[in-house]
Amino acid sequence: MPKINVLPREIYELIAAGEVVERPSSAVKELLENSVDAGATSITLEIQSGGIKYIRITDNGCGIAREDVKNAFVGHATSKITVSDDLDCVATLGFRGEALASIAAVSRVEMFTKTAEEEIGTHCIVEGGNFISMDDAGCPVGTTIVVRDIFYNVPARMKFLKKDVTEANSVAGVADRLAVSHPYISVRFIRDGKQTLFSSGDGKLLSAVAAVYGSEFANTLIPASGSNSTVKVEGFISKPLAARPNRNMQLFYVNGRMVRTKTACAALEEAYKGSIMVGKFPSCVLNLTMPYNFVDVNVHPAKTEVRFANEKEVFNAVYYAVKNALAEGDERPTQNASKIIEQRVVKQYFASVEKPMQLSFTQVEEEKPLVNTVYTKPEPAKTTFTVETPKAVYAADEEEPELLGNFVAPPIKKEEPEIIKPVIIEEKTQEKVIVTEEEQVEPIVIGELFKTYILVENGSELLLIDKHAAHERLIYEQLKEENKNIASQILLAPVTVSLSREEYSAVISNLELLTKAGFAVEDFGDGTVLIHEYPCILENTDLAAQLTEIAGYLAKNIKEITTEKLDWIFHSAACRAAVKAGDFTGEYELKVFAKRVLSTPSLRYCPHGRPVIACLTKRDVERLFGRV
Repeated sequence: MPKINVLPREIYELIAAGEVVERPSSAVKELLENSVDAGATSITLEIQSGGIKYIRITDNGCGIAREDVKNAFVGHATSKITVSDDLDCVATLGFRGEALASIAAVSRVEMFTKTAEEEIGTHCIVEGGNFISMDDAGCPVGTTIVVRDIFYNVPARMKFLKKDVTEANSVAGVADRLAVSHPYISVRFIRDGKQTLFSSGDGKLLSAVAAVYGSEFANTLIPASGSNSTVKVEGFISKPLAARPNRNMQLFYVNGRMVRTKTACAALEEAYKGSIMVGKFPSCVLNLTMPYNFVDVNVHPAKTEVRFANEKEVFNAVYYAVKNALAEGDERPTQNASKIIEQRVVKQYFASVEKPMQLSFTQVEEEKPLVNTVYTKPEPAKTTFTVETPKAVYAADEEEPELLGNFVAPPIKKEEPEIIKPVIIEEKTQEKVIVTEEEQVEPIVIGELFKTYILVENGSELLLIDKHAAHERLIYEQLKEENKNIASQILLAPVTVSLSREEYSAVISNLELLTKAGFAVEDFGDGTVLIHEYPCILENTDLAAQLTEIAGYLAKNIKEITTEKLDWIFHSAACRAAVKAGDFTGEYELKVFAKRVLSTPSLRYCPHGRPVIACLTKRDVERLFGRV
């Protein structure tokens, strides 16, 4: 039977450190929280090489008395709790007494500290958990901690660290969240000698949000507040039109602590129902204040998960605060008519330039002059379409050439409907039947159902084609076939996209992948990137939303291989570029599209797995009416 041994101190300290210090950002988080608990109003964070080689945190807090300095590096030594009952009402960010001991166990730590009562400060050095020295030092009131060579004595953990830029972005995310959660603290972040963040500490949440995430994001927010008998909610939520394709910008704080809470998240999204598009998610920066005994923070080693004594109270407080904010603060969207006209003229110009062959659906409506308090009945919309090379623009409802914008479109030549010759017909038994020349029939496009399904009579069958699913698959296959030779369109002015730190890091780490997908993306710094080129297939698409969606995926699937990531990007691009259910489609376009779909035997499912074609036989229809 194996003998039970008591582990040496240096071993169990390394095991304990693994719970608290996973990467440089974990150490930064613990040290910043100590600065906040010390009452600091100004904090400076500096890192080098992603925080792996060098971390320095300076604050103007209360400092540590000389007689307590050694105890600060002992495991489970803390000034924040004394008895077990204190765990029921934790009012500080830190309370376990593990941070300094764990960090010192896996790195080389140097500390300068001084209290207001002391005439001279203290300087101490700790390496690998061993106390090396303690001397006098001249320093201001507060504490400065320098952490060097993290995991220098744990090579197994060192090899799992990511690139310096990735680790640095993770540290930047910690600094961002601290600045937003404590707007009364001035936070300065210096990264490899360059200042990338500075919050004024003026106590205004919106100022902190603008400093961290940019004024563009801050301008999309509306204030939200509310309370009930237990929970008080304050902060900001995004306007419905500023919704994002992921939840990365949903920030919740409980008593100033950044947390992940499914309850508050569900309440937020429930309040937006009916005001936001399906598949989009709202953003928020909400601080929930409640009695300390109402929330348990001693759940997760990183203290990012909490439990509430009454989940319903939390849900209701968030739900009604957000609902009232939307009712009062959300304004009806307005658009600049002159800008719309200018955009359409530019689109018409580029539409006249020959592009790689692709199926596209566009609908152009004539602009109407703006007349104050006089309203005129709009004329019917004119449909334009693009067909096989050579490209040309036709007016679908005119015999003579007509001026569309600044371009003259030739008349349509009325011809007999083309015969569509499908190669394979799928019966309900899913068996493939090869049709001979003698058995071939002429499929007839009957029309469109619900502006979503194309109806085709094919002999004794009625085919229903889902135009979005079919178009999506066609585009997806086209992108896969082109792969490295995807045709890209250069933008006259780059599109600026603001991302969260995690999304930004994922994009910067996958610039080569995005290039393969047809995007030319440049790092603009401070969580912002620029789009210079985009795949031609994504014309008339919101490029900022597309890249944000891609960034969210890359941030969550960092371990997937490159081919899987590229395949998903093609999926996303195809879905956005495809004609949507409910879009108007002209008669000629329906015929051209149906021909292309039926002449592609392999076209069975969209990239998401939904069927493209459904079939009703003549016998199925007759059975409905009792004829058989």
